[in-house]
Amino acid sequence: MAACGFLVTVLAACSGQRTEVHHGDVPRPGGPSGTARPNPSAAPARVPGVGERLWKKVPAGTRQVVTVYGDGKDSPDSTLVLYEKHGSTWRLTDSWPAHNGKRGWSADHQEGDERSPVGVFTLSDAGGLLDDPGALLPYTQDEDAFASPYYWDEAHWHDFDYVIAIDYNRLRGTRPDDPTRPMGQEKGGGIWLHLDHGDGTLGCVSVPGSAMEYLLRTLDPKKKPVVLMGDKAALLA
Repeated sequence: MAACGFLVTVLAACSGQRTEVHHGDVPRPGGPSGTARPNPSAAPARVPGVGERLWKKVPAGTRQVVTVYGDGKDSPDSTLVLYEKHGSTWRLTDSWPAHNGKRGWSADHQEGDERSPVGVFTLSDAGGLLDDPGALLPYTQDEDAFASPYYWDEAHWHDFDYVIAIDYNRLRGTRPDDPTRPMGQEKGGGIWLHLDHGDGTLGCVSVPGSAMEYLLRTLDPKKKPVVLMGDKAALLA
């Protein structure tokens, strides 16, 4: 079963209580600022903390980049930051504490490795158990497909209230739980942004509910949004 697209697999790997904790600072122009909150004066020509190799993979015309800065290669803790392009510069819009794969990150993600894939991926489809909160991305509401089984721990009951599919090994333009895996089942799939339960995942990236609502209402297909994700060292490589 895929990392987060199939509910039995994903919640079996998620544990802990729902909390909103703050992790390490994210890279900023001029060095650490002691905070990951927006700074109107920080307007880099590209998203900070990202090397040329990965930055070249951001599609032309992209004006929204969700960057996930992992604390370390083997850490489940990360910080998610939304950057938007204004003119020729990128500005930090908002940031939230996040979790990634419980075993960290991998540049060669495999099904069942409990790591999140490093890379640049488009964001094109969303959905969830709850009604559409005003998403700009195509949204699929399905109480059956996104419901947690009754026997799962209470901490996971709201994980899939809202989800945004990360276009890793999936068909764009399909609902988030579509099982098609273009690169093969062994490469995993079902990698989503979803609600946080206070601990690492099987490969997804999780954030507080308020962050999911904001992202759903903000990420605009016309701005070609992508997620750029990995541990900080991998992002800079």
